[in-house]
Amino acid sequence: MLGTMHAWQAVERGHRVVHLEREEQARGASVRNFGLVWVGGRADGPELETALRARELWEQIGARVPEVGWRPAGSLTVLRTEAEHAVARAAAARPDAARRGYALLDAAATRSRNPALRGDLLGALHCERDAVLEPRPAQRALQDALRASGRYTFLGGREAREVHGTAVRDDHGETHRGDAAVLCTGAWLGGLVRELAPELPVRRVRLQMMQTAPLGERLPTAVADADSFRYYPAYRGPALDALRAGQPQPPVAARHRTQLLMVQRADGSLTIGDTHEYDTPFGFDVTEDAYAHLAATAADLLGRPLPGVRRRWAGVYAQCTEPDRVVERRRLDGGAVLVTGPGGRGMTCAPAIAEATADEMDW
Repeated sequence: MLGTMHAWQAVERGHRVVHLEREEQARGASVRNFGLVWVGGRADGPELETALRARELWEQIGARVPEVGWRPAGSLTVLRTEAEHAVARAAAARPDAARRGYALLDAAATRSRNPALRGDLLGALHCERDAVLEPRPAQRALQDALRASGRYTFLGGREAREVHGTAVRDDHGETHRGDAAVLCTGAWLGGLVRELAPELPVRRVRLQMMQTAPLGERLPTAVADADSFRYYPAYRGPALDALRAGQPQPPVAARHRTQLLMVQRADGSLTIGDTHEYDTPFGFDVTEDAYAHLAATAADLLGRPLPGVRRRWAGVYAQCTEPDRVVERRRLDGGAVLVTGPGGRGMTCAPAIAEATADEMDW
């Protein structure tokens, strides 16, 4: 998605673009995610500003390319204990709560906003600014829209092997020359990337997710459990410290660093996840106890049995390890630019990251 959004920015500014993709079509984190435009939990400063700008851009893109599945659904982080409620109260009292779209809801208001949530709950933190996309069809839909400009060429199954200035030679032996070259390499950090930028402040993160059969009813918002407070910087503070101390995660959740996120797809199915694994080398298999925990948590929130699971998968994304950076953007010798490491913010922030690259390069 990051590469596609850079292509989008270039075409929007009147340029011709050749887009190389290692796979025949995107198969990495860009299609293995929730399709969330997740604004509420972002860190103060550049990360929040990037997410808010990206949401504006996604809304514009969604109006032009309906097939990306843009839905300003918002999200509900469900609260089931007093300690969780305290974290949500602190978030709703932030000076920037209105910009983030925060509102603290009681149980009745939560169920009014999302009647599918029939489990026991105290309330929820509503984030009106969060939104939903369809990650699997979005890439092809955006490519079709770009092709309609007459200034975009997509070449799948082409791996970049050499970069000389702003010329790129692919593994078919063809050299592509341009006024600018942008390398959006995703979680691929070896080979040519290591040659061009040996010391990157970027790590790889692995996650596990699943998709169910259709729910049979509408899930109007994205849904999270309060374990998500542990993974997003906006919620840091004394209330979260008290939650961590007084309400540790169950051992399986702590071991897999889980948070529940649940999004309904256009066909009615649910995408549910996720886990966080940082220690490499990653396993090649998926782990069933993590799925069982997430499925049970989702069923508890819905107050009903979960539809059968149709798909399970793992994904890997690249995450910048410098906390004040949204992404690692580096100009290479000769003028090409490497952009990588958006982490779990890739789907959320890609349009604004690409816009910032285009502005920096003065396209």
